[in-house]
Amino acid sequence: MNVLGRSRRWTAGLDAEIVVKTPFVSGRIDLALYVARLECWADALDRLDAGEDVAWMEMSSGPSIFIQLTGERDCPEVVVEDESGSMVTVRVPLVPPDNWIADHRQCLRQVMDHWVPMLSG
Repeated sequence: MNVLGRSRRWTAGLDAEIVVKTPFVSGRIDLALYVARLECWADALDRLDAGEDVAWMEMSSGPSIFIQLTGERDCPEVVVEDESGSMVTVRVPLVPPDNWIADHRQCLRQVMDHWVPMLSG
């Protein structure tokens, strides 16, 4: 996920994108972020760290992300689903690097520290 900056259409939100890039498939989809979604991502990281699969932004408008620690190929995989838009689902098996959850927490903390004060004001 890439945070692109403050939304021009919505003062309490951020423009972002989900990017999937593999040798076989690549794509991107726009995403609106706001404080509650960022807090839900922090919660998802805690659950992943506890060994649970997670769904982020499930049942909301726009794309959903599912992370399965043991996917269909007996390795972790990320599923990006755009049911409400393009109707496309992409499933990407991966081998996450060591400390990937800590790295995501650090990135989230940087986004929260930098952007949230601008959205709250």
